[in-house]
Amino acid sequence: HLEIGGADCVALAKEFGTPLYVFDEAYIRKMMSVYRDTIKTHYDGNGMVLYASKAFSCTAIYRIADEENIGVDVVSGGELYTAMQANFPAERICMHGNNKLDYELGEALDAGVGYIVADAYSEIDKIDAEAAKRGICQKILLRINPGVEAHTHSFVQTATPDSKFGFSIQNGTAEEVTAYALTKKHVQLDGYHCHIGSQIF
Repeated sequence: HLEIGGADCVALAKEFGTPLYVFDEAYIRKMMSVYRDTIKTHYDGNGMVLYASKAFSCTAIYRIADEENIGVDVVSGGELYTAMQANFPAERICMHGNNKLDYELGEALDAGVGYIVADAYSEIDKIDAEAAKRGICQKILLRINPGVEAHTHSFVQTATPDSKFGFSIQNGTAEEVTAYALTKKHVQLDGYHCHIGSQIF
């Protein structure tokens, strides 16, 4: 019988029916702590580990992330809503994604998320305008493309020189958008974000 976290999955299926999602909470907590403690030990605590909501989004996982003192990233209003329903601290939420809807940006600002990752000039403008309406200054990160090839399948590489994601370091658009963001009164450029791919070997 397949076991997850010491639990017999056949017995669980009989009790709860299928389909059934089963997670090993002890393992999840262990991995969160490994990453968190690595930042603390090797980077003097200058960093924050984020749980990727796209892996699995529910109130229980957000409560675990909160208890393990890490942050979360969200890419939609639904993920943000679920995190807020779990009373996850908004200042440890980073909203990113390359297709955020206007109302989702508004919800993020209203929630008081720590960061919004911007990957378009128009998005910087929207965040600035919506923050101005609320009388706040929103911290942002700019999504840059470092032009590196991650060792993974070509379909999930997101930082190659020809990728559509992020502002390129190689052709100077990263510098240009930095200068642009710094002209805005209601956004605070706090750093950069990059994603080089998934399932990296």
